[in-house]
Amino acid sequence: MGLKTKFGLLVLSCCMVAAASASEVAVLRNGFTIRHERRVLIGANTRLYPSAADESSYVDIPTAEIERIEPDLTPAEPVETTQAPVVPPATTPAAQVVPTPKVDVHQAVSDASDRYRLDPDLLDSVIRAESGFNPHAVSPKGAQGLMQLMPQTASKLGVPNAFDPQANVDGGTRYLRELLERYNFDLIKALAAYNAGPHRVEQYKGVPPYRETRHYVASIVRDFNRKKLAQQKAEKAKLAQSKSAQKKSSTQTASTAKRPAQTTGN
Repeated sequence: MGLKTKFGLLVLSCCMVAAASASEVAVLRNGFTIRHERRVLIGANTRLYPSAADESSYVDIPTAEIERIEPDLTPAEPVETTQAPVVPPATTPAAQVVPTPKVDVHQAVSDASDRYRLDPDLLDSVIRAESGFNPHAVSPKGAQGLMQLMPQTASKLGVPNAFDPQANVDGGTRYLRELLERYNFDLIKALAAYNAGPHRVEQYKGVPPYRETRHYVASIVRDFNRKKLAQQKAEKAKLAQSKSAQKKSSTQTASTAKRPAQTTGN
């Protein structure tokens, strides 16, 4: 391969992983949006960084699920300074803003999985379909957070702040567990009820004839099955590698045992 060809491939590779640093909004095919400061193309996924300064916080979204990228036109937040905050007069009630706690989503999923005895891969698939792992997602119907809890559902589940990742995942997982028990662990019915409501599932005695609900159920089942097949493939490869190593070790041991003992003359 010539030097020019190698250089051309190198430039192409750099272009494929080039990061956008401007503040943007990714509009997903499911209607949700994810604001980000930087994005990087990694294989078939696009990695979105909510903060350009925090490399540890990111969301991987299949590039095919991103409909378009738009500039973020929301007003920029004021820059923090070292100046002491201005304390309002005692007669003026000051609104107390409680920041959303920064929580590792994967840890929140792991905790909820253990608590309610559900497969973490299933929860990941539900969150991917619901919000694309955006803890601030709000649907056109008003569902909020990672697992898209409606305000009345969140209230019944005892979730005071649906944008708190830990509380949202815990409440959503508990609700999914309740639906699974309600439908004798029929995952398809439980997922359909999570999306369209139990009354619709009972009305139609199964998945309602809604395009959105059917696509929702199919996408979660497909994503969940993909993960399990990949795990099975990895386990088989690991088992085959282990057996091969054991066979090689046994062959070497047998070969050593068959060698005649060497004696030394007087």
